[in-house]
Amino acid sequence: MKIEQGIGISNGIDLLCEQLGGRALLCSDDFFAEMNNLVKPGRGVFIPDKYTERGKWMDGWESRRKREEGHDWCILRLGVPGVISVLDIDTNHFLGNHPSFASVEACFAPDASEDPPSLYALPWKPFLAPVSLQRGSQNLFATQHLEPVSHLKLHIYPDGGVSRFRAYGRPTPLWKPSEDDLRFPLEAGEVDLAAMRNGGEPLVCSDMFFGVMSNLIAPGRARVMGEGWETRRSRRPGFDWIIVKLGAIGDIRFVVVDTNHFKGNFPESFSLHGILAPNLQITDLQHNDAAPWQEILSRRPLQAHHEHLFRQELQSPGPFSHIKLQIYPDGGVSRLRLYGQRTSG
Repeated sequence: MKIEQGIGISNGIDLLCEQLGGRALLCSDDFFAEMNNLVKPGRGVFIPDKYTERGKWMDGWESRRKREEGHDWCILRLGVPGVISVLDIDTNHFLGNHPSFASVEACFAPDASEDPPSLYALPWKPFLAPVSLQRGSQNLFATQHLEPVSHLKLHIYPDGGVSRFRAYGRPTPLWKPSEDDLRFPLEAGEVDLAAMRNGGEPLVCSDMFFGVMSNLIAPGRARVMGEGWETRRSRRPGFDWIIVKLGAIGDIRFVVVDTNHFKGNFPESFSLHGILAPNLQITDLQHNDAAPWQEILSRRPLQAHHEHLFRQELQSPGPFSHIKLQIYPDGGVSRLRLYGQRTSG
């Protein structure tokens, strides 16, 4: 199984990715290349003639050659706790300097301090037994653990370089507002029901030629146009659309539609609809007239490069399990936020 670049796969989202808040916290050694590279986007790049004062520049985590007993390791914090189904220990561009073997430990301690003594003392448990690694490859391993974890400890034997470390799975939401959420005038108990970190999941869309649909509910504001959901230029009547399964069934009270960085290619307008049908199948959702959608927001104009906020304008709060965003006729939306009260889940 090969996993392409991006934040999500069919087995879930990368709970370790930098975009979601994943971080490398502590390692035994990162002499040649910093541990923080493990959670960066993409698979890493190789620049033949780029060197540092310590040696060859590498886009990954690389320790020095070990000249004593032992092995190297790195402790990482997931962006959001969750149940992991697939690990990817990617040695891309590490050809003569990749580790021979690796193993992983895990723990669930979402409120743990990040000082070294606390990290050493975490309740580590075996998660992935020692496995051999191939050079220059995505080394993929399915896991059978059903309990959520918040931290991972990657062991490499005895030393060497890993370009990226991915942990694909399903979030276990803490249902706390993020720093980004606190920019908005939220009322008590309101959380982003659609957010990726809260278990929101884009299921299907009409088109995502220029920007993948998972971007729509990613954390933070988009840094560039490519971090949004964008469809190709429509040459037919109608509109584009995307359907998102909420992380929990709830009432929607406050909506944010952000066209950040979309200046000459934002939609002319949008509308928002919802449905309460927790067991609805994707095949049922691929036809817009196949389900009794309720109108949350009637068709509204959009502006370029702007955060649009709606509260009083909402027509039907729910409860809903899925929402459908329709854009007219096409274009790009960087983020959709759906704040409300959970009624279940």
